[in-house]
Amino acid sequence: MMAKSIFQIDMALGYLAWALCIATYVWPRLKAMDSVDAHRAIATFNSFRFFGLVFLLPGFIGPNLPAAFATPAAYGDLATGVLAILALLAVRVRFLFWPLVWAFNLVGLADLVIDTAHAVNVNLPSVAGQLGAAYAIPILYVPALFWMHLLALRLLLRPAHTPVRSVGATMSLAASE
Repeated sequence: MMAKSIFQIDMALGYLAWALCIATYVWPRLKAMDSVDAHRAIATFNSFRFFGLVFLLPGFIGPNLPAAFATPAAYGDLATGVLAILALLAVRVRFLFWPLVWAFNLVGLADLVIDTAHAVNVNLPSVAGQLGAAYAIPILYVPALFWMHLLALRLLLRPAHTPVRSVGATMSLAASE
């Protein structure tokens, strides 16, 4: 099977598997949580995006990974990760927290869309082997990030509500304060 076909199959199945996982396990919990706690969980997941800098690390990726893809992907991930970390640090300062939540989600989603456009432009699937160990990023991490950004935006755009706790959900220690 050609590298391009393998990459495309892996990518499609990555999006599908994460959609199923998030719909079954993540979304029910996020929508039942307090808004701040839900966005802290999403920010925590995005705070690891600094790892995208590996797209610039010789030896980790192949020498022929197109820079037109690698450079914007690396710095877009770094920017999103830093914004998510800043949101986590600002959680107790709500007038900073909420703009940072919006920022890391909008920057992060835009980064994923731009990276996808760059990947198409440079025909990344045909040189997927150049990703080296970073192959896992677009196949496993990017689909999860994509769905999480959509959930974050859905939560940000919904009217304020009181969380509904499910029967088996555990109470947060913060809720008892």
